[in-house]
Amino acid sequence: QVQLVESGGDLVQPGESLRLSCAASGAALDRYAVGWFRQAPGKEREWVSCISASGVLAYYADSVQGRFTTSRDNAKGTVELEMHSLKPEDTAVYSCSIDRLEMTYADCPITIPSDRGQGTQVTVSS
Repeated sequence: QVQLVESGGDLVQPGESLRLSCAASGAALDRYAVGWFRQAPGKEREWVSCISASGVLAYYADSVQGRFTTSRDNAKGTVELEMHSLKPEDTAVYSCSIDRLEMTYADCPITIPSDRGQGTQVTVSS
């Protein structure tokens, strides 16, 4: 059974930074592209970023482009989302996802994840 676990969420003030981390058990995370999604209360889940299995390619939603960076340490089996210049509208539960079922599991995008973590809460408020 694959389990993805996110960590690093916190309450921060506007303009501050946070780093989220995603780790997996039951699967070798370094084989898969990893996507970050977020969901704010009362809103649809929104795609945030995706990084290929190799770590060479990364993609971002327009809303976070230039402020968020995703990276991975395949030796440690972790993927991180570094968030800067946080805004109140970034407040959401952030989760990481993989798709083990598609042939393109090492590449972005992740359209329909096969596995998603429970998420970590990020709150940006003064």
